[in-house]
Amino acid sequence: MNELRLDSRIYVAGHGGLVGSAVWRHLEQRGHRELVGRTSAELDLRDRSQTDAFFDDQRPEVVVLAAARVGVELLLFLGSSCIYPKHATQPISEESLLTGLLEATNDAYAIAKIAGVLQVQALRRQHKLRYISAMPTNLYGTGDNFDLETSHVLPAMIRRFHEAKVAGAPTVQLWGTGTPRREFLHVDDLARACIVLLERYDDPAPINVGVGEDLTVRELAELVADIVGYEGEFTFDASRPDGTPRKLLDVARINALGWKAEISLRDGIASTYDWYLRATWTP
Repeated sequence: MNELRLDSRIYVAGHGGLVGSAVWRHLEQRGHRELVGRTSAELDLRDRSQTDAFFDDQRPEVVVLAAARVGVELLLFLGSSCIYPKHATQPISEESLLTGLLEATNDAYAIAKIAGVLQVQALRRQHKLRYISAMPTNLYGTGDNFDLETSHVLPAMIRRFHEAKVAGAPTVQLWGTGTPRREFLHVDDLARACIVLLERYDDPAPINVGVGEDLTVRELAELVADIVGYEGEFTFDASRPDGTPRKLLDVARINALGWKAEISLRDGIASTYDWYLRATWTP
């Protein structure tokens, strides 16, 4: 175990996003005093000269890539469960990586994340650095994206059911068949997991971060509708893509490190809905 010192200089890339902001909050709550964050307007990580200058100036000891650089002693790369094959054996173990075809609707995104994992592994081998990567399942929570064109399934459902409730709409139409199974992890649980991994994990293999339980999209819709208070009906548009049939992660490795998800799906959705109401309310 390598406990993070409270005076360690920690750069959280993407500190304004869903994951990065949660990691930042938890580090602050632990008493970390040397946190570094930059917006994309302040630092374009795609610009090599800007990035080099930033690292030369700030010299962080730890980097959490919630947004993805070399030269620090400890780095955590955050990927996604979509890196695993579409028809991987369930629950999906870390050994499933690169053993089958990806889901076609997000294969380009998955390949970009896989490239990050392999880069972490290559840097470990070449430079003997403690670089690690973690693969979270579907995330949600405070700071989520509720745009109906770009959001993921859970925040999209929250918004659709809320707007239908306000408008008194009798029905809500959702994408797909409702039969795929999905696992959902609150971003605050992921933030706790990141700190555990930074202190206790040192292996080239990516490690899964999830709940270990899933439900159908239809069951999720029923739960969200109940929490939001929508009393109408909902239907599914089967002409829309379902994506991967099931994507449940095997979380035995991270559970063995002493971490386990604590926020129930009902409580997590309720707090996320409360945050959505506060974020969208105008006097």
